[in-house]
Amino acid sequence: MATNSSPPEPSADKLADRLFHDMIGALELFTVYLGERLGLYRALDRDGPATSAELAGRTGTAERYIREWLEHHAASGLLEVDDPAAGPLARRYRLPAAHVPVLADPDDIRYQAFNGVEIVRAGRWMAPLVEAFRTGDAPPALPWAPEGRAEYNRAVFLNLLGTQWLPAIPDVDQRLRREPPARVADLACGAGWSSIAMAQAYPKVRVDGFDLDPDVIAAASRNAGQAGVSGRVTFAVTDASGPGISGRFDLVTIFEGLHDMSRPVDALRAARGLLAPSGSVLIADELVADVFTAPASDLERYHYGWSVVACLPAAMGDPGTAATGAVMRPATLGRYAREAGFRNVEVLPLQTQTWRFYRLIP
Repeated sequence: MATNSSPPEPSADKLADRLFHDMIGALELFTVYLGERLGLYRALDRDGPATSAELAGRTGTAERYIREWLEHHAASGLLEVDDPAAGPLARRYRLPAAHVPVLADPDDIRYQAFNGVEIVRAGRWMAPLVEAFRTGDAPPALPWAPEGRAEYNRAVFLNLLGTQWLPAIPDVDQRLRREPPARVADLACGAGWSSIAMAQAYPKVRVDGFDLDPDVIAAASRNAGQAGVSGRVTFAVTDASGPGISGRFDLVTIFEGLHDMSRPVDALRAARGLLAPSGSVLIADELVADVFTAPASDLERYHYGWSVVACLPAAMGDPGTAATGAVMRPATLGRYAREAGFRNVEVLPLQTQTWRFYRLIP
């Protein structure tokens, strides 16, 4: 007769330990969400070390909650505490200088506090996603408002797009600099930071950004105004795969958006139709392996995780969906491009941590 007295298999122990540490990480991201949304990191960076009462006073929050948050963050190594042996109300906490770019400076490309916002947002539709798995449909879309998504690509676009990535494509860079002023169509522009970054880097260009979500387009327009480029950057609520975009453009871009589209071939066909003579279509999407492997790298696991809980479900409501998911391999993009009428796809030699750049040849 079987008993439960035998020790677990080593592989079971390892998996149990892994899931325990995953839980620690997930809970930590929830606390990062609180720190980001309540401005706790920014207050510690701006005004220096604080007791729980001082930080609560600076941020308009309740001391007892802030005390627990500070103790958790110190226990986790995210913050430092001057004297752990001091009384709970006397302890002073500080944000280490090395943690500032990661937790408190959204302009730094190392900023990661947005991950707390993203994981909480994804969690909000997990219950509907269970039902979507059963029906094959999409869970109800999460509105951008009132809280919005984290603008996780903001610093990357503002720091790298116009200063390193586009200049590494010589003929595109030259066209964006010369007369007559180039026109750029930025499809799936989100909150507009890619459009804004191109306008800032190239003072002559005019950029038209397009996205499906009225709330995100409103945010993009506000961001362009605050960045001082609203005279050359405009935004419109438009389906990138539909007929709503007109004009001729010297550059058409889709940055980390093609895999989210339910009809990527239609979007690429529309992009090709927008090109001026000698125009270019530039795609950036996830840096995934050329073929499926198991087990895979941490980056591949990361992209697959988002694909399961967000990217694929968002595209499943369309009966004609391509159901791409976040793990869009180069061969898949190449097939989409050929179906859209492009002759060739060039993988550009741009080195980035998470993206691969493609140039589509009409």
